[in-house]
Amino acid sequence: MSSEGGISSPTATTSSATVAAAASMSQLQSSFNPSPALKRALPPTVAEEHEPPYLDVLLAGGMGGTIADFIMHSVDTVKTRLQGQPTANPPKYNNMFHAYSTILREEGVSRGLYSGLAPAMTGSLPGTTLYFGTYEYTKRTLTAAGCPDTLAHLAGGSIGDFFASFIYVPSEVLKTRMQLQGRYNNPSFISGYNYKNTWHALQMIVKYDGVAALYQGYRATLLRDVPFSALQFAFYEKFKAEARKWEARPDGQMSLHIETACGGVAGGLAGFLTTPLDVMKTLLQTQVKKPTSATSIATGTVAASNQKYYVGIWDGLKWNLKHHGVIGGLFRGVGPRVFWTSLQSAIMFVFYEQAIHLQENMRHFGHYPYASS
Repeated sequence: MSSEGGISSPTATTSSATVAAAASMSQLQSSFNPSPALKRALPPTVAEEHEPPYLDVLLAGGMGGTIADFIMHSVDTVKTRLQGQPTANPPKYNNMFHAYSTILREEGVSRGLYSGLAPAMTGSLPGTTLYFGTYEYTKRTLTAAGCPDTLAHLAGGSIGDFFASFIYVPSEVLKTRMQLQGRYNNPSFISGYNYKNTWHALQMIVKYDGVAALYQGYRATLLRDVPFSALQFAFYEKFKAEARKWEARPDGQMSLHIETACGGVAGGLAGFLTTPLDVMKTLLQTQVKKPTSATSIATGTVAASNQKYYVGIWDGLKWNLKHHGVIGGLFRGVGPRVFWTSLQSAIMFVFYEQAIHLQENMRHFGHYPYASS
């Protein structure tokens, strides 16, 4: 109906109101949807979540693993002494706290609790860097191929540790022997070794036993570390996913105390389940071959009396189970091991996650040295 006398028709009025309402709704919706420029200005935790670049993973993994190994080195020394002390009744160290206080009182910090720190740090930085990088690559590749998450995490941890083992096993042999020995001419503990320092230990091992001796106990180390790493990452990824759902934070991240708990419980469980393998790794890497009198002084080794010589992993597991039982044999040193793996895992994953977030934010705001334009 046409309008006459300056009066608008109802149809025209309704049409104009609909257009105005649609325009208002569109404007309101756009105000709640950040523009591309605004999304670029938001940190990654608020904008779209994505996988961190491999460079970030390598740097964060190397830093987190090395810091954690440094902080927890004294506990690892106590665990090594408890597992590798000569058979005696009563034993020199009764438990974790007795061993810690005894080593501190008799041998001090640098040559006692922190003996073997140099080879430990030498292997930790490149080893954990390669470890995290390989894990992340394997996990992403398998997940993209449709592999279940848990299987991808188990495979990633196993493969990552396998490749890293070529770096950290030689340093592990040196570290374990120096931890067991303590200081040079140590009157407080009989280990079967008497190296002046790490360099002297390396020279003597290579000169008299060959380079292959640096991989002594390699199979036992893999048998311990591969399942440990697989379980550790699988537990952590599962706990992290459940914690994010439980907290339901707007940024999708975990709070610091929950992140610490997830890493600690994951490492503690994995450490407990693999303790028998850790016992055999320590015994195989530190046992002294029966040297001749002519070579015992030159190699820096002293044959310990009443010590069982193990010919392999299975032989060691059976002998310790028969003569020392489950707790005193297979789970010897389980207390400091679980304590060490839980705290080391918590520290490592917290530093790793925080370093990832820091690098993402720095790159996003253009403050990262490797950020693209």
